[in-house]
Amino acid sequence: MKTNKIRQILNSGRPTVATRLWSTDPFFTEAAGASGSFDYIEFLAEYSAFTQRDLDDICRAAELHGMGSMIKVDFQNRAYVAQKAIGSGFQAILFTDCQTPDDVRESVRLVKPETPDDGGRFGYPNRRFIGFQPKLSQMDHAARQRDVVLAFMIEKKVAMDNIEEICSIPGVDMVQFGPSDYCMSCGWNTKDHLDEFKAAERHMIEVALAHGVQPRCEIQSVEAAEYYIKLGVRHFCIGDQLVQLQTYWNNEAAKMRRVAQELD
Repeated sequence: MKTNKIRQILNSGRPTVATRLWSTDPFFTEAAGASGSFDYIEFLAEYSAFTQRDLDDICRAAELHGMGSMIKVDFQNRAYVAQKAIGSGFQAILFTDCQTPDDVRESVRLVKPETPDDGGRFGYPNRRFIGFQPKLSQMDHAARQRDVVLAFMIEKKVAMDNIEEICSIPGVDMVQFGPSDYCMSCGWNTKDHLDEFKAAERHMIEVALAHGVQPRCEIQSVEAAEYYIKLGVRHFCIGDQLVQLQTYWNNEAAKMRRVAQELD
């Protein structure tokens, strides 16, 4: 049985550091692993085009460097993609767009093992998760399924209104606040309601910690972590592959464009 690195770290109470990748090319997963900086990578399947073979390749590349792997999935096809991702070897699922506690309960059920005790809907697929052939016993497979880390984006007003109940649901391991979707669900632009959505995020963190659920925060710089550390956060995703490229292109590259124009 392969060890779920993310679960292992959570159980030990240690902090985690991850980064977000858009590209399905395993080269970038390997490059992140070669840095030695990350406990796991997050693949943004919600935003990216991908095939099932890509999911296998991402996991292989992560495993080569002893990293865990998380996938961020769309809401509507979450059962299919999450089960395929787990079969490929992903160690964590980040569910998006859940509105109600029932949405969260159903998402948990979809990826828990289909045993009398668990009541889930995930059986025994012949994928690399079990070694291609049924070498792993059914109950050992179920135990490994239980180790898959389940994280939830809290990004809808109705989800925030029910945050106490959501954080009380068995199987919810982590939560992460989504300011853009949250503000949209409130009828706001983020730039006009910074104080309001930051207050909601702080409330989510406070409730999560009170229920033994780990808040996870997305940041773009080390300096941004201090604010969250003071709130009790220990799990961070630093940097976004596309954001970092766009920042460089829109700043340094734009400066170079102006230099070139002066030479023209």
